This record gives sequence, structure tokens and C-alpha cells, in this order.
Amino acid sequence: MPGRTRSQNQVLAALKQLDQPISAQDLYMELRNGGGTLGLATVYRALDALKLEGAVQVRTLPTGESLYSLPQEDRHHLTCLQCGQSIAIDECPVHDLEQQLNRAHHFRIFYHTLEFFGLCPRCQMDAAQAAGS
Repeated sequence: MPGRTRSQNQVLAALKQLDQPISAQDLYMELRNGGGTLGLATVYRALDALKLEGAVQVRTLPTGESLYSLPQEDRHHLTCLQCGQSIAIDECPVHDLEQQLNRAHHFRIFYHTLEFFGLCPRCQMDAAQAAGS
């Protein structure tokens, strides 16, 4: 897209090389380790601008940490509130809803996420054992 800054292009190039979502701080370190000269505030500004044009998506974890990645279809997760484990799920019950919202509200949807929060099997077992003692 024309009008992107050099820093936005550097951030996009780095995200394309990664195969998983990354925090802004870790992305900053990746760029620095690769010889980049961007400051942390510049990385945040570039991510924010790219997010607003739909070129980057953000997922906020229960800890408050934000993870950035290139938009991909169907980013859905089961996330354990105790240990933080996040399991990607493939099923998507909201594709039809997304299309209906787009038509009804003329809302330009770049991507969607769906996340369920609870306890993973290990943490359920730990909680049951703690309650029994």
C-alpha cells in the first residue's frame, strides 16, 4: 500500500518471517538483533498504524500482553486462565455472522478472533486436588 513508512515496511517484513504471533517488545528485539535501528516507540507506532489499515492483527492475552501477527483467517483459541496455555482451534462458528454484519452495517471487517477462557485439563486436575486437600 502506498504511503507506508520505512518503519512500517520493516515491521511487516519481520512479521512475514515469523511463524507465530509476537509481542511488540519481542519484535523490537528481533529487529535490533537483525541490525535494525528502530526504537521501541517507533515499533509500537508502526504496529498501530498497520493495525488500523488491517495489515496486522492483534490478540490480547489475559495477562494484558498484546501479540501481533499478519492477518490470517480463523484465529480462534482456548486459553487457560491459570497457566496461560493457548490452544488454537480450527472450527469457526461466526463466518456467516461476519458476512451478515458486513452487509447490514457496511462495516469493513479485516479479520475476527474468537477466544474461550477457562481451565485446561491439567489446571482442572490441580484445582480439584487443591480443593480435596
